[in-house]
Amino acid sequence: MEKWTRIAHQPCLPMGKDGRLVTACEEHIRLSRTAATEGMVLLKNEGGVLPLKRGSKAAVFGKGQIDYVRGGGGSGEVTTSYTRNIYEGLKIKEAEGKLQIFDALSHFYEENVKQQYVQGKENGKTVEPAVPEELLQAARRFTDTAVITICRFSGEGWDRKGIPGDGDFYLSPQEQAMVDAVTSAFPRVAVVLDVGGMVDSAWFKDNDRIQSVLLAWQAGIEGGLAVADILCGDVNPSGKLVDTFAGSFDDYPSSANFNESEDYVEYTEDIYVGYRYFETIPGAAEKVNYPFGYGLSYTSFAIEGVSAQLQEMNGVAQIVAQASVTNTGSMAGKEVVQLYYSAPQGKLGKPAKVLGAFAKTRCLQPGETQKVTLNLTVDSMASYDDTGKVAKSAYVMEAGEYAFHLGNSVRNTVELSYRYVEKEDRVTLQLQERVAPVLLKERMLSDGSYEALPVQPDCGIDMSPDFMEGKPPYKGNWAGDAVAQAVGEGAPAEKAMLIDVVNGKVTMEQFLAQLTNGQLIDLLCGQPNTGVANTFGMGNLPEYGVPNLMTADGPAGVRIRPSMGVCTTAWPCATLLACSWNPDIVYEVGAAGAREMKENNLGVWLTPAMNIHRSPLCGRNFEYYSEDPLIAGKMAAAKVNGIQSEHIGASVKHFACNNKETNRKASDSRVSERALREIYLKGFEIAVKEAQPWTLMTCYNLINGRYASEREDLLAGILREEWGFEGMVTTDWWNKAYQYKEIKAGNDLKMGSGDPDEVLAALKEGKVTRAEIETCAARILETIMKLD
Repeated sequence: MEKWTRIAHQPCLPMGKDGRLVTACEEHIRLSRTAATEGMVLLKNEGGVLPLKRGSKAAVFGKGQIDYVRGGGGSGEVTTSYTRNIYEGLKIKEAEGKLQIFDALSHFYEENVKQQYVQGKENGKTVEPAVPEELLQAARRFTDTAVITICRFSGEGWDRKGIPGDGDFYLSPQEQAMVDAVTSAFPRVAVVLDVGGMVDSAWFKDNDRIQSVLLAWQAGIEGGLAVADILCGDVNPSGKLVDTFAGSFDDYPSSANFNESEDYVEYTEDIYVGYRYFETIPGAAEKVNYPFGYGLSYTSFAIEGVSAQLQEMNGVAQIVAQASVTNTGSMAGKEVVQLYYSAPQGKLGKPAKVLGAFAKTRCLQPGETQKVTLNLTVDSMASYDDTGKVAKSAYVMEAGEYAFHLGNSVRNTVELSYRYVEKEDRVTLQLQERVAPVLLKERMLSDGSYEALPVQPDCGIDMSPDFMEGKPPYKGNWAGDAVAQAVGEGAPAEKAMLIDVVNGKVTMEQFLAQLTNGQLIDLLCGQPNTGVANTFGMGNLPEYGVPNLMTADGPAGVRIRPSMGVCTTAWPCATLLACSWNPDIVYEVGAAGAREMKENNLGVWLTPAMNIHRSPLCGRNFEYYSEDPLIAGKMAAAKVNGIQSEHIGASVKHFACNNKETNRKASDSRVSERALREIYLKGFEIAVKEAQPWTLMTCYNLINGRYASEREDLLAGILREEWGFEGMVTTDWWNKAYQYKEIKAGNDLKMGSGDPDEVLAALKEGKVTRAEIETCAARILETIMKLD
């Protein structure tokens, strides 16, 4: 097959063995199920309720067993041929002789949910029905073991609620009544949480009537069967939390100002996000129900022989920690080893502990031991000084001792005898001030107090007046316009095609020089859909051999509209994948999804999404990985590497501080430069340096008073100059920024349509130059050239 043949509308030819489709094939669905079990977290397990013993009986309560939520809404939606709910998963186990289910109860929920759907209720938004007393008693006569299911749905464009009784972060009154009825009637109770983000855990943590809780997250197409795998003990849970579960929503430092204004969000907690807050700030520790990194197993492990030393590797100083992990229980399982460091408080102030490295063991048989090695680069422990307390605009290692803690959660660690010592303050990387705040009045310090920050006058938001949601792509009407028809200098003697650049016959500069200003501008704008695509394309200059390369959402699977008749694999949500602490399986998911992209003639997959879980209420947290940037960066890098191993482009998003969905296209994220670099950009930095994504997507929101897509200091400065990003930058779809300002900043492509007329007007007025337009066009074409 010749280069770009698929892109050029050849019918979707099967890529599997023996002419079979790979899209939603059995192998991919099995992988989705395996990945789902890898990231589910066992939060509580007392009295031997789980795993359910072979041949045992169970009554399943809650509409969540039928109204199963496999993933979030918006870009996270996936068209599938089916979804396996929890009841169906348990019935498969029943057919295998592993347990018996009280069907009458589940049929009650089945009929109730069906009726609610008929009445217009959407998946995940149904109301918990009251259980008839006679059915409750019949279930109790059938068994002494109950499984309670709770489901939650959230999506793009709106945020969750954090009000007691809201049926979102907290239980609804109907759910609480169901829980009370079940726990009063049954002596053995397990809970399954089918959720996409953090939820209240106070109702079960210290409730003796609830012995077991499985945080199942949103687990994709085979999620219900994956839940059954865990409940029945066919798979030993090995997931660990990537977020801190506090006692209430109000306990999170972001809660105070999350809903303060629709126009802005002030990140006053600064670097003290998640466990960095709860493990550091005085009085915060006791607010934690389940700490970061926590997760139970059906077996037990011993982490012994812990040691660390300083080693030089390829000229880079590394802390190398080692430990031996032994399965001391009676069931095969996996353990996660986590290495944290504690930096001296110094002048800057630091979190008490920061995750520095992690590793997951293979599946260890009872009595089996595996030696684990964790590497932590010394300079990665540096802190960014944005105010000049040590060295302004620089990463610094402050003088003192750096301690290390190794274990299986942030709280369950042992301190290593080895300590790294910096004898005096040392600058590890001198930078310059970029994306600094202008309206953030104060920020938190490590003792819980606040320091004032300088505030600059607000110059106001310059919003594009021509913004229109859903405007279709269009090309400029360049006929008769002399500026639009002008070409560059240095064009080849004969007309060159893009394949000539690929084959080295002409340079990219020569190819671009032959194009008119209008053609160049068109390249910087989204292009019409072809085939099964619905998020538009890029390129589309057929007279010069430039194909129209299609894009596709989304974070939980290749998103194709139902009307196209193509069903794909729904993967577990990103938070579940992160809870696996297993980049290898995330790589496999990325590669498998990329094969489905390629088979359907799609070129750039708009994933992974990797913003920080700053607040439990962000409506898109299910798309994002963690409150910790190292986890987010490592998981994103793994997925990007998996996708691009199949010569499909990954688009890492949303760059950056897209931590709230309310008024997301005009809300200003006000954050210190230190927090920006250490928390909110760090995951992107890791992904860029370890995976070099072919594309990166800017966010809708403003960062410190300016749209991210218009910030040259963010895109040309931090992203390209500091990190060495080599790919193309695209906007999110139909943002409110000016395209000519984006071009000058280094945002190459405007989706889903762009505004070629505005750009031409700016070119005529001297607000943007042909050279700047050519630079962006070159990066778009270079991206297209990477695909086969």
